[in-house]
Amino acid sequence: MGIFSRTRDIIAANFNDMLDKADDPQKMIRMIILEMEETLVEVRASAARTIADQKEMHRHTVKLDKLQTDWAEKAQLALSKDREDLARAALVERKKAADMSDQLKEEITVLDDALRAYEQDIQKLQNRLREARSRQTAIAARLESAENRVKLRTVMSTERTDDAMARFDQLERHVDYAEGRADALRIGDEGKPSLSDEIAALEGSDKIDAELEEMKRALGRGSAPESKD
Repeated sequence: MGIFSRTRDIIAANFNDMLDKADDPQKMIRMIILEMEETLVEVRASAARTIADQKEMHRHTVKLDKLQTDWAEKAQLALSKDREDLARAALVERKKAADMSDQLKEEITVLDDALRAYEQDIQKLQNRLREARSRQTAIAARLESAENRVKLRTVMSTERTDDAMARFDQLERHVDYAEGRADALRIGDEGKPSLSDEIAALEGSDKIDAELEEMKRALGRGSAPESKD
């Protein structure tokens, strides 16, 4: 496909229809952008070659214009020397140079039209490329949003939600059982004194016994001290 026809096809392309018919819109938009970028590079390269050709033609026209002047001067010189034959030949060469110059100028005009077309095509391609890149961003955002909605709906589906709640109920029952065991162990230990408590009670009993004996002695009712042999 020629560069011009491909450029026209891209410029006239209906992105909406292409994306609607695509199985993978994201892949399709990437292909569109790649095609447009490649075409834009080719159009610019063609425009660069056209500019180079035009400059070369301009140089040739300058040389041909100078050549016409030279042949005209030679014709005048030959005519002043009564060499009409040479003057005629010089004028013939001048005409050849003029014809070539006119032809080149016509080609330069054609190239001017081509360059204007290139400029318009490049501008349109750049606009379409910006549009395509914008669509790419929008499509990526929409796709991500759709995927997130699917995930959310999957998570929030009745079956999975019920299953999750059932798991929570099981965990709560496990916690209740563990707390019940702890409470049961604490209940069994409430009436039984600890080792420290029993030792402290013994110390307290000795003090009370000693104090009681002291009070009995004071009243003369204490037990008599044992006699020594």
